[in-house]
Amino acid sequence: MTFDLQKIVRPKIYNLEPYRCARDDFKEGVLLDANENPHGPTHSDLKGSGLNRYPDPHQIEFKSAMAEFRNAESKHEGIPSKLTAENLCLAVGSDESIDAVIRACCVPGKEKIMVLPPTYSMYSVCADINDVGVIKCPLIADDNSFQVDPDAVLQIAKNDPLIKLIFITSPGNPTGAKIETPRIEKILQNWDQGLVVVDEAYIDFCGGSTAPLVNKYPNLCVLQTLSKSFGLAGIRMGITYSCKEMARVLNAMKAPYNISSLTSQYALKAIHQDSLKVMLHLAEVNRKERARLIKELTALEYVNKEPVGGLDANFILLRINDGDNDLAKKLYYKLATESGVVVRFRGNEVGCAGCLRITVGTPQENDTLVKELSKVLKELTSN
Repeated sequence: MTFDLQKIVRPKIYNLEPYRCARDDFKEGVLLDANENPHGPTHSDLKGSGLNRYPDPHQIEFKSAMAEFRNAESKHEGIPSKLTAENLCLAVGSDESIDAVIRACCVPGKEKIMVLPPTYSMYSVCADINDVGVIKCPLIADDNSFQVDPDAVLQIAKNDPLIKLIFITSPGNPTGAKIETPRIEKILQNWDQGLVVVDEAYIDFCGGSTAPLVNKYPNLCVLQTLSKSFGLAGIRMGITYSCKEMARVLNAMKAPYNISSLTSQYALKAIHQDSLKVMLHLAEVNRKERARLIKELTALEYVNKEPVGGLDANFILLRINDGDNDLAKKLYYKLATESGVVVRFRGNEVGCAGCLRITVGTPQENDTLVKELSKVLKELTSN
């Protein structure tokens, strides 16, 4: 199979010359080139912060550190080269990454993406915003695996040449199931009319990122974020890994200074070796608390004895009363409004009837959850 990215990316975007900004050439000296305010921020608390200056447009230090981290943890074989900063493009959260890939590859009003429900809804939202069609190929739900069916995906994709992107969430949201890498590779090895986009927002709770595979498969993009395992949802940092050719395209598309100085500052701290050790430790704490939650919550009457989907993320998906959406909705609402415990109702998604998605909290938060859910469930079922 011969993959040609130039046939996938829209021609004007493929040939796009990136905007040349002031900080591309010089970052130090008497800077009179960018029409910045030389007196500094107007608020006294921000004097000396440097926030009157535009941020680094390239973020090479962070990109290099992130590439090194993914290379170190990789167990994939047959990769021709290691990740470098040239494989990365940074965005304001993964949502901007999703939008950028769709804009790069899909002609509005004509071409399509494929999504695998139940899945993250922003793929479809971004497609709608860009006037791009959405084709659905459900995950395998009848065996509770919520894995990708590569044969079904390939059949649909090969029969519709207007499909340019296939979005795979791994671990899944709301399913919590990591997609087996051989299933993803089967699609990559047998489809060359577009890109496979693997969204790994929760990957550090289970390990095994596919990011290093972008140098083996040029038709692969991998999305990650600092919002989940790194605990930095507030700084809005998304990362796209791709072959260098696609990374060049995405970096040409992005706004010149899309990553703020403050975001950059905190992102660099997060990828420091000491911070990485803490992140991996907390992922292990999360796994232990997740196991405790499953044990205690599935012991309750009206909660199914097995969680739905996988156990690869920082949340669980529980089915209430064999798929009772009415009871699940009432439980969700009463928990939020009367107990102050907020979970997510997911009963309207494929294979998720009667399901609540519950984030694993701190031990104290989990104690409150178990206590309140048990109490509210008894109140709802005692009449």
